[in-house]
Amino acid sequence: MDIQIGQRWIGENHPTYFVADIAANHDGSLERAKDLIRLAKEAGADAAKFQNFHAPKIVSDYGFRALGSQRSHQAKWKKSVFEVYQDASIPLEWTYELKAVCDEVGIDYFSAPYDFESIDFLEPFMPAYKIGSGEIDWLEALERIAKKGKPVLLATGAANIGEVQRAVHTILKYNSQLVLMQCNTNYTGSRENFKYVNLNVLKTYRVMFPDVVLGLSDHTPGHAAVLGAVALGARVIEKHFTDDNTREGPDHPFSLTPAAWREMVERTRELEWALGSADKVVTENEQETVILQRRCLRAARDIKAGEVLTREMIDVLRPATPGAILPPDIERVIGTRALVDIPYGKELRWTDLGS
Repeated sequence: MDIQIGQRWIGENHPTYFVADIAANHDGSLERAKDLIRLAKEAGADAAKFQNFHAPKIVSDYGFRALGSQRSHQAKWKKSVFEVYQDASIPLEWTYELKAVCDEVGIDYFSAPYDFESIDFLEPFMPAYKIGSGEIDWLEALERIAKKGKPVLLATGAANIGEVQRAVHTILKYNSQLVLMQCNTNYTGSRENFKYVNLNVLKTYRVMFPDVVLGLSDHTPGHAAVLGAVALGARVIEKHFTDDNTREGPDHPFSLTPAAWREMVERTRELEWALGSADKVVTENEQETVILQRRCLRAARDIKAGEVLTREMIDVLRPATPGAILPPDIERVIGTRALVDIPYGKELRWTDLGS
């Protein structure tokens, strides 16, 4: 299954598509958001992604305060959950300028909308929709997005396989253009998270959903998870993007900087080259080493015309001179008669032998 996002085709036989999730790293500044788009393009990203939500439409201030304390990655936040989401929200009016900058620099623009208003407003501006992991069981939102008829990127963090299956079938009922992304939603940036990223889930997805494109939405440090996912067939990669990991904000600490992002893209391109073809052949750059490293049959001593060849008269040595008799034919050679003198060390050829 291949799908098209913007000008790019995405699928097993196409280069990996990289999504720079700017998310909350705009820090409330439209100009900063624009700068991050430009930096993402320079670093090799194919898309700049944002998140559109209104705090009262995504989180309950009462609900989070009732938990008694902020947990997981939210424990380090200095503000309440509601306040952090309020600060991170992007006015829908920004969309016009964000899209314009993406078009200007040649990078796809899209967003993850978290309410019905945003889903509908963003549709004319985006070549694809992203659905965050937390929305996986909000089926009416999944249906609303799927019915837009555009490619859908579905993250599957903090979900079991039954929930994933239900979400996938909900989307595929209306839209076959699906990127199914393995994800772990612990945003602490700890190296311990490598134990939980479970890239082998991509194998399960491939078996269960053979007609979707695979992807990874990753929050682990470095590039190991990304490279492993690409090796397992993922062709869409999403990572958070910032210009400074020390800035205050919920996403900065575990985001990639431009230099790290560029390195990720370059290492991935090398991996794609290395993965190559599934056909086992002598490759173009191995043609000469076939001669240098293979063996052929050679005279183990001077052989006179008329002599009948025995095994002791034959050496099997490198190089495999073109036209020489090769080792698999040694039994056919034994018992034949030399038609000409063959000096010690010379390769044996059928033109020099007779029955």
